[in-house]
Amino acid sequence: MSFSTFGLHPNLLQALGDLEFTRPTPIQEKALPPLLKGRHVLAAAATGSGKTAAFLLPILQRFLDRPGKGTRALILAPTRELAAQIADHLQALARHTPIRGVAIYGGVGMEPQIKALKKGVEVVIATPGRLLDHMQYPYTRLDALEFLVLDEADRMLDMGFLPDVRRILDRLPKSRQTMLFSATLPLPIVELASEMLANPVAINVEQKSEPAAGINHSAYPVPHELKSHLLLEILKLPEARSVLAFTRTKHRANRLGDFLEKRGVSCARIHGGRSQFQRTEAMTGFKAGRYQVLVATDIASRGIDVEALGLVVNFDVPHLPEEYIHRVGRTARAQATGEAFTLVSPQEEGDFREIERHLGWKIPRRTMEGFDYTRRPEEKFEVPLAERIAAIRKRKAEERARSKSKAERRAAAERTLRKGSAADRESGSHRAGDVAFRPEEGSAAARSASPGKGRGKPPRRSHPEGPGARGKGQPRGSGAQRPGWKPRHGSAPPARETGPSMPGPLVLESREPSNLPDTSGTRQDTFISHRDSLAGRSHWGQTWRKKFGGRPAEHVPEESQPDS
Repeated sequence: MSFSTFGLHPNLLQALGDLEFTRPTPIQEKALPPLLKGRHVLAAAATGSGKTAAFLLPILQRFLDRPGKGTRALILAPTRELAAQIADHLQALARHTPIRGVAIYGGVGMEPQIKALKKGVEVVIATPGRLLDHMQYPYTRLDALEFLVLDEADRMLDMGFLPDVRRILDRLPKSRQTMLFSATLPLPIVELASEMLANPVAINVEQKSEPAAGINHSAYPVPHELKSHLLLEILKLPEARSVLAFTRTKHRANRLGDFLEKRGVSCARIHGGRSQFQRTEAMTGFKAGRYQVLVATDIASRGIDVEALGLVVNFDVPHLPEEYIHRVGRTARAQATGEAFTLVSPQEEGDFREIERHLGWKIPRRTMEGFDYTRRPEEKFEVPLAERIAAIRKRKAEERARSKSKAERRAAAERTLRKGSAADRESGSHRAGDVAFRPEEGSAAARSASPGKGRGKPPRRSHPEGPGARGKGQPRGSGAQRPGWKPRHGSAPPARETGPSMPGPLVLESREPSNLPDTSGTRQDTFISHRDSLAGRSHWGQTWRKKFGGRPAEHVPEESQPDS
Protein backbone atom coordinates (compact mmCIF):
# COMPACT_ATOMS: atom_id res chain seq x y z
CA MET A 1 0.00 0.00 0.00
CA SER A 2 1.18 3.53 -0.82
CA PHE A 3 0.00 6.98 0.24
CA SER A 4 -1.57 7.55 -3.16
CA THR A 5 -4.26 4.97 -2.33
CA PHE A 6 -5.75 7.40 0.24
CA GLY A 7 -6.52 10.03 -2.38
CA LEU A 8 -4.19 12.66 -0.89
CA HIS A 9 -3.53 15.98 -2.62
CA PRO A 10 -0.63 15.96 -5.11
CA ASN A 11 1.21 18.60 -3.10
CA LEU A 12 1.08 16.37 -0.04
CA LEU A 13 2.30 13.38 -2.03
CA GLN A 14 5.18 15.49 -3.30
CA ALA A 15 6.14 16.44 0.27
CA LEU A 16 5.97 12.79 1.35
CA GLY A 17 8.27 11.91 -1.52
CA ASP A 18 10.72 14.61 -0.46
CA LEU A 19 10.77 13.05 3.01
CA GLU A 20 11.23 9.57 1.49
CA PHE A 21 8.00 8.31 3.06
CA THR A 22 7.05 5.63 0.56
CA ARG A 23 4.74 3.36 2.57
CA PRO A 24 2.41 4.22 5.44
CA THR A 25 3.07 2.79 8.89
CA PRO A 26 0.48 0.51 10.55
CA ILE A 27 -1.04 3.34 12.57
CA GLN A 28 -1.28 5.47 9.42
CA GLU A 29 -2.97 2.67 7.50
CA LYS A 30 -5.66 2.33 10.17
CA ALA A 31 -6.11 5.99 11.12
CA LEU A 32 -6.08 7.79 7.77
CA PRO A 33 -9.29 6.28 6.26
CA PRO A 34 -11.65 7.23 9.15
CA LEU A 35 -9.95 10.59 9.69
CA LEU A 36 -10.27 11.52 6.02
CA LYS A 37 -14.00 10.76 6.35
CA GLY A 38 -14.34 13.13 9.31
CA ARG A 39 -14.69 10.53 12.09
CA HIS A 40 -13.47 10.95 15.66
CA VAL A 41 -10.50 8.72 16.48
CA LEU A 42 -9.07 7.31 19.70
CA ALA A 43 -5.69 5.78 18.85
CA ALA A 44 -3.01 4.04 20.89
CA ALA A 45 0.33 3.85 19.12
CA ALA A 46 3.90 3.43 20.24
CA THR A 47 6.18 6.45 20.16
CA GLY A 48 7.91 6.76 16.81
CA SER A 49 5.20 4.84 14.95
CA GLY A 50 4.31 7.74 12.66
CA LYS A 51 1.20 8.97 14.46
CA THR A 52 2.18 12.64 13.93
CA ALA A 53 1.74 12.29 10.17
CA ALA A 54 -1.41 10.25 10.81
CA PHE A 55 -3.24 13.30 12.22
CA LEU A 56 -1.46 16.03 10.19
CA LEU A 57 -2.24 14.60 6.74
CA PRO A 58 -6.07 14.63 7.16
CA ILE A 59 -5.92 18.21 8.44
CA LEU A 60 -3.85 19.41 5.48
CA GLN A 61 -6.06 17.50 3.05
CA ARG A 62 -9.20 19.24 4.37
CA PHE A 63 -7.58 22.69 4.17
CA LEU A 64 -6.50 22.12 0.57
CA ASP A 65 -9.92 20.82 -0.47
CA ARG A 66 -11.87 23.56 1.33
CA PRO A 67 -9.80 26.69 1.95
CA GLY A 68 -10.93 28.98 4.75
CA LYS A 69 -9.84 31.75 7.08
CA GLY A 70 -8.81 31.84 10.72
CA THR A 71 -7.40 29.20 12.99
CA ARG A 72 -8.98 25.93 11.92
CA ALA A 73 -6.86 23.33 13.76
CA LEU A 74 -5.58 23.16 17.34
CA ILE A 75 -3.02 20.57 18.44
CA LEU A 76 -2.28 20.25 22.16
CA ALA A 77 1.04 18.76 23.31
CA PRO A 78 2.38 18.26 26.85
CA THR A 79 5.93 19.62 26.40
CA ARG A 80 7.70 22.37 24.53
CA GLU A 81 9.93 19.91 22.71
CA LEU A 82 6.98 17.90 21.42
CA ALA A 83 5.18 21.06 20.29
CA ALA A 84 8.28 22.20 18.40
CA GLN A 85 8.66 18.73 16.89
CA ILE A 86 5.06 18.72 15.61
CA ALA A 87 5.58 22.20 14.16
CA ASP A 88 8.63 20.93 12.26
CA HIS A 89 6.60 18.00 10.88
CA LEU A 90 3.86 20.39 9.80
CA GLN A 91 6.33 22.62 8.01
CA ALA A 92 7.83 19.64 6.20
CA LEU A 93 4.48 18.22 5.06
CA ALA A 94 3.05 21.63 4.08
CA ARG A 95 6.13 22.87 2.25
CA HIS A 96 4.31 22.86 -1.11
CA THR A 97 1.14 24.48 0.26
CA PRO A 98 0.26 27.95 1.59
CA ILE A 99 -0.77 26.46 4.96
CA ARG A 100 1.17 27.76 7.93
CA GLY A 101 1.23 27.06 11.65
CA VAL A 102 2.72 28.43 14.85
CA ALA A 103 4.09 26.70 17.94
CA ILE A 104 2.99 28.29 21.22
CA TYR A 105 4.72 27.27 24.44
CA GLY A 106 6.24 28.78 27.53
CA GLY A 107 9.82 29.71 28.28
CA VAL A 108 10.03 32.20 25.40
CA GLY A 109 8.65 35.66 24.75
CA MET A 110 4.98 36.07 23.88
CA GLU A 111 5.41 38.86 21.33
CA PRO A 112 6.24 36.66 18.29
CA GLN A 113 3.35 34.36 19.22
CA ILE A 114 0.96 37.30 19.59
CA LYS A 115 2.06 38.65 16.21
CA ALA A 116 1.43 35.27 14.54
CA LEU A 117 -2.01 34.90 16.15
CA LYS A 118 -3.02 38.41 15.12
CA LYS A 119 -1.81 37.84 11.57
CA GLY A 120 -3.72 34.57 11.40
CA VAL A 121 -2.49 30.99 11.02
CA GLU A 122 -4.39 27.87 10.06
CA VAL A 123 -2.78 25.53 12.62
CA VAL A 124 -1.86 26.26 16.24
CA ILE A 125 0.38 23.78 18.10
CA ALA A 126 0.42 24.67 21.80
CA THR A 127 1.04 23.54 25.33
CA PRO A 128 -2.05 23.96 27.54
CA GLY A 129 -0.64 26.51 29.98
CA ARG A 130 0.65 29.01 27.43
CA LEU A 131 -2.48 28.65 25.30
CA LEU A 132 -4.65 29.60 28.29
CA ASP A 133 -2.49 32.71 28.73
CA HIS A 134 -3.23 33.76 25.14
CA MET A 135 -6.92 32.87 25.35
CA GLN A 136 -7.43 35.67 27.87
CA TYR A 137 -7.07 38.21 25.06
CA PRO A 138 -9.33 38.85 22.06
CA TYR A 139 -6.63 38.27 19.44
CA THR A 140 -6.90 34.50 20.11
CA ARG A 141 -9.94 33.50 18.06
CA LEU A 142 -10.87 29.83 17.92
CA ASP A 143 -14.49 30.15 16.85
CA ALA A 144 -13.65 28.79 13.35
CA LEU A 145 -11.98 25.65 14.74
CA GLU A 146 -12.58 22.44 12.78
CA PHE A 147 -9.95 20.06 14.22
CA LEU A 148 -8.77 19.32 17.76
CA VAL A 149 -5.86 16.95 18.40
CA LEU A 150 -4.59 15.77 21.78
CA ASP A 151 -1.15 14.23 21.34
CA GLU A 152 0.51 12.24 24.13
CA ALA A 153 -2.62 12.50 26.26
CA ASP A 154 -1.24 10.13 28.89
CA ARG A 155 1.70 12.46 29.42
CA MET A 156 -0.72 15.33 29.96
CA LEU A 157 -2.36 13.21 32.62
CA ASP A 158 0.99 12.55 34.32
CA MET A 159 1.93 16.25 34.29
CA GLY A 160 -1.42 17.37 35.69
CA PHE A 161 -2.61 19.14 32.54
CA LEU A 162 -6.05 17.57 32.32
CA PRO A 163 -7.78 20.44 34.25
CA ASP A 164 -6.24 22.92 31.80
CA VAL A 165 -7.34 20.75 28.89
CA ARG A 166 -10.93 20.74 30.16
CA ARG A 167 -10.88 24.54 30.50
CA ILE A 168 -9.74 24.81 26.89
CA LEU A 169 -12.41 22.37 25.71
CA ASP A 170 -15.15 24.44 27.33
CA ARG A 171 -14.24 27.41 25.10
CA LEU A 172 -14.02 25.54 21.78
CA PRO A 173 -16.80 25.02 19.22
CA LYS A 174 -18.72 21.80 19.73
CA SER A 175 -18.91 21.00 16.03
CA ARG A 176 -15.36 19.82 15.42
CA GLN A 177 -13.46 16.66 14.57
CA THR A 178 -11.46 15.40 17.55
CA MET A 179 -8.49 13.03 17.59
CA LEU A 180 -6.82 11.64 20.69
CA PHE A 181 -3.43 9.98 20.26
CA SER A 182 -1.40 8.44 23.04
CA ALA A 183 1.35 5.92 23.54
CA THR A 184 -0.62 4.40 26.43
CA LEU A 185 -4.29 4.58 27.39
CA PRO A 186 -4.80 4.55 31.16
CA LEU A 187 -8.33 4.66 32.54
CA PRO A 188 -8.50 8.48 33.10
CA ILE A 189 -7.61 9.02 29.44
CA VAL A 190 -10.32 6.62 28.32
CA GLU A 191 -12.82 8.50 30.51
CA LEU A 192 -11.71 11.83 29.01
CA ALA A 193 -12.08 10.37 25.53
CA SER A 194 -15.66 9.33 26.29
CA GLU A 195 -16.43 12.96 27.17
CA MET A 196 -14.68 14.44 24.12
CA LEU A 197 -15.41 11.95 21.37
CA ALA A 198 -18.79 11.01 19.98
CA ASN A 199 -18.83 7.45 18.67
CA PRO A 200 -15.06 7.36 18.02
CA VAL A 201 -13.15 4.85 15.95
CA ALA A 202 -10.86 2.96 18.32
CA ILE A 203 -7.50 1.97 16.87
CA ASN A 204 -5.15 -0.41 18.68
CA VAL A 205 -6.87 0.25 21.99
CA GLU A 206 -5.02 -1.81 24.57
CA GLN A 207 -3.88 -1.10 28.09
CA LYS A 208 -0.54 -2.75 27.45
CA SER A 209 1.96 -1.08 25.12
CA GLU A 210 5.19 -2.47 23.78
CA PRO A 211 8.34 -0.84 22.44
CA ALA A 212 9.14 -0.85 18.77
CA ALA A 213 10.17 -4.18 17.29
CA GLY A 214 13.53 -2.90 16.02
CA ILE A 215 14.99 -2.19 19.47
CA ASN A 216 17.61 -4.52 20.97
CA HIS A 217 17.30 -4.38 24.77
CA SER A 218 20.18 -5.04 27.17
CA ALA A 219 20.60 -4.71 30.94
CA TYR A 220 23.95 -4.05 32.63
CA PRO A 221 23.94 -4.85 36.36
CA VAL A 222 26.41 -2.52 38.08
CA PRO A 223 26.95 -1.02 41.54
CA HIS A 224 25.30 2.35 41.89
CA GLU A 225 28.57 4.22 42.45
CA LEU A 226 30.15 2.76 39.26
CA LYS A 227 27.39 3.71 36.83
CA SER A 228 29.16 6.80 35.52
CA HIS A 229 32.41 4.89 34.91
CA LEU A 230 30.56 2.09 33.10
CA LEU A 231 28.90 4.71 30.90
CA LEU A 232 32.37 5.94 29.89
CA GLU A 233 33.18 2.42 28.68
CA ILE A 234 29.88 2.19 26.79
CA LEU A 235 30.66 5.45 24.99
CA LYS A 236 33.68 3.74 23.41
CA LEU A 237 31.46 1.28 21.51
CA PRO A 238 30.95 1.77 17.75
CA GLU A 239 27.18 2.27 18.12
CA ALA A 240 27.74 5.07 20.67
CA ARG A 241 28.40 7.83 18.14
CA SER A 242 25.16 9.54 19.22
CA VAL A 243 23.83 8.63 22.67
CA LEU A 244 20.76 9.77 24.58
CA ALA A 245 21.15 9.15 28.34
CA PHE A 246 18.16 9.42 30.69
CA THR A 247 18.29 10.22 34.40
CA ARG A 248 15.52 10.38 36.99
CA THR A 249 16.15 13.94 38.21
CA LYS A 250 17.60 17.15 36.84
CA HIS A 251 20.13 17.16 39.68
CA ARG A 252 21.55 13.84 38.49
CA ALA A 253 21.44 15.09 34.89
CA ASN A 254 23.63 18.03 35.85
CA ARG A 255 26.03 15.81 37.81
CA LEU A 256 26.32 13.34 34.93
CA GLY A 257 26.88 16.16 32.44
CA ASP A 258 29.65 17.64 34.60
CA PHE A 259 31.23 14.19 35.03
CA LEU A 260 31.36 13.57 31.28
CA GLU A 261 32.60 17.05 30.40
CA LYS A 262 35.49 16.77 32.88
CA ARG A 263 36.59 13.63 31.04
CA GLY A 264 36.52 15.17 27.59
CA VAL A 265 33.12 13.92 26.38
CA SER A 266 31.09 16.44 24.38
CA CYS A 267 27.83 16.62 26.27
CA ALA A 268 24.64 18.70 26.46
CA ARG A 269 21.82 18.70 29.01
CA ILE A 270 18.10 19.14 28.66
CA HIS A 271 15.66 19.15 31.57
CA GLY A 272 13.01 21.29 33.22
CA GLY A 273 15.56 23.47 35.01
CA ARG A 274 17.10 24.73 31.76
CA SER A 275 15.80 27.79 29.95
CA GLN A 276 14.08 27.38 26.61
CA PHE A 277 17.10 28.89 24.85
CA GLN A 278 19.43 26.37 26.52
CA ARG A 279 17.13 23.47 25.67
CA THR A 280 16.82 24.55 22.05
CA GLU A 281 20.57 25.03 21.71
CA ALA A 282 21.25 21.61 23.24
CA MET A 283 18.75 19.88 20.94
CA THR A 284 20.05 21.70 17.85
CA GLY A 285 23.66 20.87 18.68
CA PHE A 286 22.84 17.22 19.34
CA LYS A 287 21.00 16.85 16.05
CA ALA A 288 23.89 18.56 14.23
CA GLY A 289 26.42 16.17 15.79
CA ARG A 290 28.25 18.71 17.96
CA TYR A 291 27.53 16.63 21.07
CA GLN A 292 28.09 12.92 21.45
CA VAL A 293 25.83 12.63 24.49
CA LEU A 294 22.56 14.33 25.34
CA VAL A 295 21.63 13.90 29.01
CA ALA A 296 17.89 14.29 29.55
CA THR A 297 15.13 13.70 32.06
CA ASP A 298 11.73 12.17 31.36
CA ILE A 299 10.29 15.60 30.58
CA ALA A 300 12.21 15.48 27.30
CA SER A 301 11.50 11.85 26.40
CA ARG A 302 8.32 12.77 24.48
CA GLY A 303 9.77 15.51 22.31
CA ILE A 304 13.13 14.25 21.09
CA ASP A 305 13.14 13.19 17.46
CA VAL A 306 16.64 12.53 16.17
CA GLU A 307 17.34 10.67 12.98
CA ALA A 308 19.79 7.77 13.18
CA LEU A 309 19.90 7.76 16.98
CA GLY A 310 21.71 4.48 17.55
CA LEU A 311 21.75 4.16 21.33
CA VAL A 312 19.55 5.06 24.28
CA VAL A 313 21.00 4.55 27.77
CA ASN A 314 18.80 4.41 30.84
CA PHE A 315 21.35 5.70 33.32
CA ASP A 316 18.62 5.42 35.96
CA VAL A 317 15.89 2.79 35.80
CA PRO A 318 12.52 4.53 35.30
CA HIS A 319 9.87 4.14 37.98
CA LEU A 320 7.09 3.13 35.55
CA PRO A 321 7.11 0.67 32.63
CA GLU A 322 5.43 3.29 30.44
CA GLU A 323 8.37 5.63 30.96
CA TYR A 324 10.73 2.89 29.85
CA ILE A 325 8.77 2.50 26.63
CA HIS A 326 8.81 6.23 25.97
CA ARG A 327 12.54 6.48 26.64
CA VAL A 328 13.65 3.62 24.42
CA GLY A 329 11.19 4.78 21.77
CA ARG A 330 13.63 7.55 20.85
CA THR A 331 15.63 4.98 18.89
CA ALA A 332 14.44 2.61 16.14
CA ARG A 333 11.98 5.22 14.92
CA ALA A 334 10.08 4.78 11.67
CA GLN A 335 10.81 1.04 11.48
CA ALA A 336 14.57 1.50 11.97
CA THR A 337 16.74 -0.40 14.44
CA GLY A 338 18.53 0.74 17.58
CA GLU A 339 20.00 -0.25 20.93
CA ALA A 340 18.62 0.35 24.44
CA PHE A 341 20.96 -0.18 27.41
CA THR A 342 19.77 0.00 31.01
CA LEU A 343 22.22 0.33 33.91
CA VAL A 344 20.65 -1.55 36.82
CA SER A 345 21.95 -1.14 40.36
CA PRO A 346 20.96 -3.58 43.16
CA GLN A 347 18.62 -0.91 44.57
CA GLU A 348 16.76 -0.72 41.22
CA GLU A 349 16.17 -4.42 40.64
CA GLY A 350 12.56 -4.19 41.83
CA ASP A 351 11.62 -1.46 39.34
CA PHE A 352 13.39 -3.28 36.54
CA ARG A 353 11.58 -6.56 37.23
CA GLU A 354 8.28 -4.64 37.08
CA ILE A 355 9.26 -3.41 33.61
CA GLU A 356 10.01 -6.97 32.52
CA ARG A 357 6.64 -8.18 33.84
CA HIS A 358 4.92 -5.44 31.83
CA LEU A 359 6.80 -6.40 28.67
CA GLY A 360 6.16 -10.11 29.22
CA TRP A 361 9.74 -11.21 28.64
CA LYS A 362 13.15 -11.07 30.27
CA ILE A 363 15.68 -8.50 29.12
CA PRO A 364 19.08 -10.18 28.71
CA ARG A 365 21.79 -9.28 31.25
CA ARG A 366 25.23 -8.41 29.99
CA THR A 367 28.61 -7.38 31.34
CA MET A 368 31.20 -5.07 29.85
CA GLU A 369 34.43 -6.87 29.04
CA GLY A 370 37.49 -5.37 30.65
CA PHE A 371 35.53 -3.31 33.17
CA ASP A 372 36.49 -3.70 36.83
CA TYR A 373 33.25 -4.10 38.75
CA THR A 374 35.11 -4.26 42.07
CA ARG A 375 36.96 -0.96 41.77
CA ARG A 376 36.32 1.86 44.19
CA PRO A 377 35.62 5.21 42.55
CA GLU A 378 38.02 8.04 43.30
CA GLU A 379 35.18 10.46 43.91
CA LYS A 380 31.50 10.07 44.62
CA PHE A 381 29.23 10.74 41.68
CA GLU A 382 26.48 11.84 44.03
CA VAL A 383 26.59 12.52 47.75
CA PRO A 384 24.18 10.21 49.62
CA LEU A 385 20.98 11.76 50.87
CA ALA A 386 21.91 11.43 54.56
CA GLU A 387 25.23 13.20 53.97
CA ARG A 388 23.53 15.95 51.97
CA ILE A 389 21.05 16.53 54.80
CA ALA A 390 23.89 16.65 57.35
CA ALA A 391 25.79 19.15 55.21
CA ILE A 392 22.71 21.34 54.87
CA ARG A 393 22.16 21.31 58.64
CA LYS A 394 25.80 22.20 59.26
CA ARG A 395 25.63 25.07 56.79
CA LYS A 396 22.44 26.36 58.41
CA ALA A 397 24.06 26.21 61.88
CA GLU A 398 27.07 28.17 60.63
CA GLU A 399 24.79 30.79 59.10
CA ARG A 400 22.88 31.14 62.38
CA ALA A 401 26.16 31.49 64.33
CA ARG A 402 27.39 34.18 61.95
CA SER A 403 24.10 36.06 62.23
CA LYS A 404 24.21 35.87 66.05
CA SER A 405 27.81 37.12 66.16
CA LYS A 406 26.97 39.96 63.82
CA ALA A 407 23.98 40.96 65.96
CA GLU A 408 26.14 40.94 69.12
CA ARG A 409 28.78 43.15 67.48
CA ARG A 410 26.09 45.55 66.32
CA ALA A 411 24.57 45.73 69.82
CA ALA A 412 27.99 46.38 71.38
CA ALA A 413 28.66 49.18 68.90
CA GLU A 414 25.29 50.76 69.68
CA ARG A 415 25.99 50.62 73.44
CA THR A 416 29.37 52.28 72.92
CA LEU A 417 27.76 54.96 70.78
CA ARG A 418 25.09 55.65 73.40
CA LYS A 419 27.73 55.97 76.15
CA GLY A 420 29.75 58.38 74.02
CA SER A 421 26.68 60.50 73.26
CA ALA A 422 25.79 60.68 76.96
CA ALA A 423 29.34 61.76 77.82
CA ASP A 424 29.25 64.44 75.13
CA ARG A 425 25.96 65.80 76.41
CA GLU A 426 27.27 65.85 79.98
CA SER A 427 30.48 67.69 79.02
CA GLY A 428 28.64 70.17 76.77
CA SER A 429 26.07 71.41 79.33
CA HIS A 430 26.24 73.31 82.65
CA ARG A 431 24.06 74.85 85.28
CA ALA A 432 24.25 78.18 86.99
CA GLY A 433 27.69 78.88 88.42
CA ASP A 434 29.52 76.63 85.95
CA VAL A 435 32.33 77.92 83.77
CA ALA A 436 31.26 78.29 80.16
CA PHE A 437 33.78 77.80 77.41
CA ARG A 438 33.98 79.15 73.89
CA PRO A 439 36.22 77.58 71.26
CA GLU A 440 38.93 79.75 69.81
CA GLU A 441 37.57 81.66 66.85
CA GLY A 442 38.55 80.09 63.56
CA SER A 443 39.21 76.66 65.06
CA ALA A 444 37.50 73.46 63.94
CA ALA A 445 35.46 73.37 67.12
CA ALA A 446 34.17 76.87 66.46
CA ARG A 447 33.24 75.97 62.91
CA SER A 448 31.35 72.88 64.07
CA ALA A 449 29.55 74.90 66.74
CA SER A 450 28.49 77.69 64.38
CA PRO A 451 24.93 77.07 63.02
CA GLY A 452 25.54 78.71 59.65
CA LYS A 453 23.07 78.18 56.85
CA GLY A 454 25.52 76.51 54.49
CA ARG A 455 27.75 73.51 55.13
CA GLY A 456 31.31 74.62 55.79
CA LYS A 457 30.35 78.30 56.33
CA PRO A 458 33.32 80.21 57.90
CA PRO A 459 32.77 81.47 61.47
CA ARG A 460 32.34 85.09 62.44
CA ARG A 461 35.57 86.70 63.58
CA SER A 462 36.05 89.69 65.91
CA HIS A 463 38.40 92.51 65.06
CA PRO A 464 41.85 91.93 66.58
CA GLU A 465 41.75 95.33 68.35
CA GLY A 466 38.68 94.44 70.29
CA PRO A 467 34.99 95.34 70.20
CA GLY A 468 34.08 98.67 68.61
CA ALA A 469 37.33 98.93 66.62
CA ARG A 470 35.86 97.63 63.36
CA GLY A 471 36.63 99.73 60.29
CA LYS A 472 35.47 99.68 56.70
CA GLY A 473 35.92 96.33 55.05
CA GLN A 474 36.56 94.61 58.32
CA PRO A 475 34.29 91.92 59.79
CA ARG A 476 31.67 92.98 62.23
CA GLY A 477 32.41 92.60 65.90
CA SER A 478 30.45 90.59 68.38
CA GLY A 479 27.76 93.10 69.19
CA ALA A 480 29.87 96.26 69.97
CA GLN A 481 28.88 99.67 68.66
CA ARG A 482 31.08 101.42 66.08
CA PRO A 483 32.65 104.89 66.65
CA GLY A 484 30.23 107.82 66.39
CA TRP A 485 27.22 105.72 66.94
CA LYS A 486 24.26 107.42 68.60
CA PRO A 487 21.09 105.72 69.61
CA ARG A 488 17.92 107.01 68.08
CA HIS A 489 15.55 106.04 70.79
CA GLY A 490 17.23 106.72 74.07
CA SER A 491 20.16 104.83 75.43
CA ALA A 492 21.31 101.68 73.75
CA PRO A 493 21.38 98.39 75.56
CA PRO A 494 24.67 98.05 77.40
CA ALA A 495 27.29 95.84 75.85
CA ARG A 496 27.89 92.42 77.26
CA GLU A 497 30.91 92.27 79.52
CA THR A 498 33.38 89.52 79.08
CA GLY A 499 36.00 88.22 81.37
CA PRO A 500 39.71 88.17 80.68
CA SER A 501 40.89 85.86 77.93
CA MET A 502 43.04 82.95 78.90
CA PRO A 503 45.90 81.70 76.82
CA GLY A 504 45.22 78.57 74.82
CA PRO A 505 42.58 77.50 72.40
CA LEU A 506 39.64 78.27 74.74
CA VAL A 507 38.30 81.64 75.90
CA LEU A 508 36.61 81.29 79.28
CA GLU A 509 33.90 83.46 80.73
CA SER A 510 33.10 83.51 84.41
CA ARG A 511 29.46 83.78 85.36
CA GLU A 512 28.34 84.40 88.88
CA PRO A 513 25.22 82.66 90.09
CA SER A 514 23.81 85.96 91.32
CA ASN A 515 23.92 87.43 87.80
CA LEU A 516 21.96 84.58 86.23
CA PRO A 517 18.33 83.62 86.52
CA ASP A 518 17.52 80.43 88.31
CA THR A 519 17.76 77.68 85.69
CA SER A 520 17.50 74.79 88.08
CA GLY A 521 16.25 71.70 86.33
CA THR A 522 16.67 73.13 82.82
CA ARG A 523 19.37 72.52 80.24
CA GLN A 524 21.51 75.54 79.22
CA ASP A 525 23.31 75.85 75.94
CA THR A 526 26.68 77.32 76.80
CA PHE A 527 28.29 77.76 73.42
CA ILE A 528 28.51 81.53 73.20
CA SER A 529 29.30 81.50 69.52
CA HIS A 530 26.05 79.63 68.99
CA ARG A 531 24.16 82.17 71.12
CA ASP A 532 25.74 85.14 69.36
CA SER A 533 25.02 83.66 65.97
CA LEU A 534 21.37 83.17 66.85
CA ALA A 535 21.19 86.76 68.07
CA GLY A 536 22.76 88.05 64.86
CA ARG A 537 20.46 85.99 62.64
CA SER A 538 17.25 86.83 64.46
CA HIS A 539 14.76 89.23 62.97
CA TRP A 540 15.46 91.81 65.71
CA GLY A 541 19.22 91.63 65.15
CA GLN A 542 18.92 91.96 61.37
CA THR A 543 16.64 95.02 61.73
CA TRP A 544 19.08 96.69 64.15
CA ARG A 545 22.03 96.05 61.84
CA LYS A 546 20.20 97.44 58.82
CA LYS A 547 19.29 100.69 60.61
CA PHE A 548 22.40 101.38 62.65
CA GLY A 549 25.14 99.44 60.90
CA GLY A 550 26.21 97.60 64.01
CA ARG A 551 25.15 94.59 65.94
CA PRO A 552 23.05 94.81 69.10
CA ALA A 553 24.63 93.84 72.33
CA GLU A 554 22.96 91.12 74.30
CA HIS A 555 20.18 92.48 76.42
CA VAL A 556 20.76 91.89 80.09
CA PRO A 557 18.00 92.63 82.60
CA GLU A 558 18.61 95.78 84.65
CA GLU A 559 18.65 93.98 87.92
CA SER A 560 21.49 91.78 86.72
CA GLN A 561 23.68 94.53 85.12
CA PRO A 562 27.06 95.17 86.79
CA ASP A 563 27.67 98.34 88.74
CA SER A 564 29.36 101.09 86.74
